[in-house]
Amino acid sequence: MGILSGNPKEEPMHYGEVYGTWSALLATKAMVAGHQTLLNHAGDTDLKKLINEFIDQGKQEEKQLETLLKENTVGLPPTPPERASANLDDIPVGARFLDSEIAAGLSADVAAGLVACSKMIGQCIREDIATMYGQMHTQKAQLGAKLLRLNKEKGWLVPPPLHTPNEGKN
Repeated sequence: MGILSGNPKEEPMHYGEVYGTWSALLATKAMVAGHQTLLNHAGDTDLKKLINEFIDQGKQEEKQLETLLKENTVGLPPTPPERASANLDDIPVGARFLDSEIAAGLSADVAAGLVACSKMIGQCIREDIATMYGQMHTQKAQLGAKLLRLNKEKGWLVPPPLHTPNEGKN
């Protein structure tokens, strides 16, 4: 039996797992703060509910990542302060993010998160860490599906040029 053949939680993290997890935690903390700020700019009720889901999921991920790093005696990245709530009407019109812009930004966040989780799954040698990132990936994909549906329903989706191979044929 080798060093990596027992209980995964007793195995050491390799440097890629440490750096990837530390970076994921830093990004997650920044994302939560950013989403809290975007919540102040959102006017659409459905979008606000979804942003709150993003925030809740981010906070859950923060706890998981912090626990993993603490268990492996890795220092934690700084945590930005909680964002204050603001009244949408107090934000000048020219300084506000539009709901469609917020939704597009959230879509980009989901895409980046899915790639980051996939990368971590691929580089992990500890099964428990790979499984954790797999669960996070699934949760992000589910939020992404809700967001896609909302983007379509609200008319916020800006599709690339659509390929219609039968167009012009009789």
